[in-house]
Amino acid sequence: MVKLNKIYTRTGDDGTTGLVDGSRTAKHAARMEAIGAVDEANSAIGLAVAGSAAGASWHSAALTRIQNDLFDLGADLATPGDDFTPSEMVLRIVQAQVDWLEAGIDALNEDIPPLTSFILPGGGEPAARTHVARACVRRAERAMTALAAETPVNPAALAYVNRLSDYLFVLARAMNAAGSGDVLWVPGQNR
Repeated sequence: MVKLNKIYTRTGDDGTTGLVDGSRTAKHAARMEAIGAVDEANSAIGLAVAGSAAGASWHSAALTRIQNDLFDLGADLATPGDDFTPSEMVLRIVQAQVDWLEAGIDALNEDIPPLTSFILPGGGEPAARTHVARACVRRAERAMTALAAETPVNPAALAYVNRLSDYLFVLARAMNAAGSGDVLWVPGQNR
């Protein structure tokens, strides 16, 4: 269990932060950029949950579960090394978390007609907030793949963040009256 009695430690005043293994890294390092982007995505999902209209709150439990998974993802990214086996002391994203997202995407997509155009990120406010969260997840994915170009990153973590943006896209469409409230892109409309 985590217990935080004191929020500030002063140990980061030199521009470094601690990792799970006890090592320290620069706050601007690629690893910290990825962790920060995941935190930003988690915050955007929290905003999507908080701003949901009463009729659209059916997804809150799923998004809260995802927020918890994103804390696991942050812990995974904060644990350097190339052994991605989870243990009692080491949190790692696992395939079951990716599978849960895939099942959710499939379930949500069953009642939504196929796309015939790209859609603009909007529609109703709950869907628009979910699109913002999706865009933040895409930024986290870019940061994670940049980190993976430098050092090993858990393949399940990379799959998870990729599926999560897909999940949020389909969820936003479901929130937009099963796609009927989507705002379609009209290429070249304003030339």
